[in-house]
Amino acid sequence: MQHWDILLSNQVNKKAFIDNILNGEAKGELAFFNDQKGILFSDIAIEKFIEKEYQYDSVEAAPESHRQLRTFSSGERKKEFLKYCINQNPDFIIFDNPFDHLDQASRVILADSLKDLTQEIAIIQLLNRVVDVLEFVPNKAQIKDNTFELYPITKTESHFKTLNTSAIPKPIEPHSFHESVLIKLENVSVSYEERKILDNISWTIKQGEFWQLIGPNGSGKSTILSLITGDNPKGFGQDLFLFGRKKGSGESVWDIKKQIGIFATSMTDLFQKGHTLEEMILSGFFDSIGLYTEPTTHQKQIVSQWLEVIEMTHLRKKRFIDLSIGQQRVALIVRAVLKHPPLLILDEPVEGLDDENVDLVIQLINTIKQETNVTILFVSHRIESGLAPTSVFELIPSETGSTGIIKQQPEFN
Repeated sequence: MQHWDILLSNQVNKKAFIDNILNGEAKGELAFFNDQKGILFSDIAIEKFIEKEYQYDSVEAAPESHRQLRTFSSGERKKEFLKYCINQNPDFIIFDNPFDHLDQASRVILADSLKDLTQEIAIIQLLNRVVDVLEFVPNKAQIKDNTFELYPITKTESHFKTLNTSAIPKPIEPHSFHESVLIKLENVSVSYEERKILDNISWTIKQGEFWQLIGPNGSGKSTILSLITGDNPKGFGQDLFLFGRKKGSGESVWDIKKQIGIFATSMTDLFQKGHTLEEMILSGFFDSIGLYTEPTTHQKQIVSQWLEVIEMTHLRKKRFIDLSIGQQRVALIVRAVLKHPPLLILDEPVEGLDDENVDLVIQLINTIKQETNVTILFVSHRIESGLAPTSVFELIPSETGSTGIIKQQPEFN
């Protein structure tokens, strides 16, 4: 039985590589698997399975519970789908970034499960980060391009440098909000259908701060974000203050939105047309998906300066969809910070990136922190060695909903 950890660069066509193995067309040392039966364990495979169960109104992954997979939390889904994969009696399972979107405790549990699994079934783990390499897996290799050739893993040290900070352009117009406190939650609680998600959360976010929001899966991070962005109606009637106004005091959601720049990985899917990198960033001035208004000369100058900062001037006319995944993330973060909003929310900006692209995104976040007065709220399960948030807000789940604690100088594992 062979077990493999394979480190993939974001340049690699992962789908084609997986298809090669599952279709019995692998080359070199992986040809060992060509006459064996394999199954894929991935977020996309889970999504497809959920669609299938929903479409046919069937229960396949967890028949003993009589529950469809979509009714489980994200951590539980992975557990139930893994059981389903094992029940198919494959010779090997391909695990595509199985640790993505999991909190630290869930990662440890999954790693132990995989270790136990190696006694019965061969595993091939595909990953993007060296830190996710499993010690107990004997065969390790990396793939750098679409030849799918296997190389030894070389651990490159990250060099978290600051980008060309002197060139960070000033905003075209200063923001109208000048108070030091941006967001204030005082004993805010949220319940859904009798189930309490948040229990008496108090948190104040001030201008110029750099926060990281952490907490296990299902602890309420998304709920807190939706309160801060004004999208969650559960904020009405509570002591929730957004940019100087109490929620429900006549403010419009638009008033709140224009104070916030947001990056979420799902935004990448919005920009699938033929817009160039330059057009995509310019659209941030108009809060539009795509550029439908003629930008001013000044707006174009500012985008040119930002392209210099992120060292992507030579790519300005390249289509956004043809950029590497890391370049796309950096461009979307620049688009979110273009107008120097008082608050910048970065929701898992490095999830799914390889080490080189993580380095790129972290450089940009550090540069924004050092050279602007923008408050940053960074949401991630991982603690990135190159980032130094000034404070951490951690959600601690309990039966009565998650409480929150503030760590000034966090100790991370």
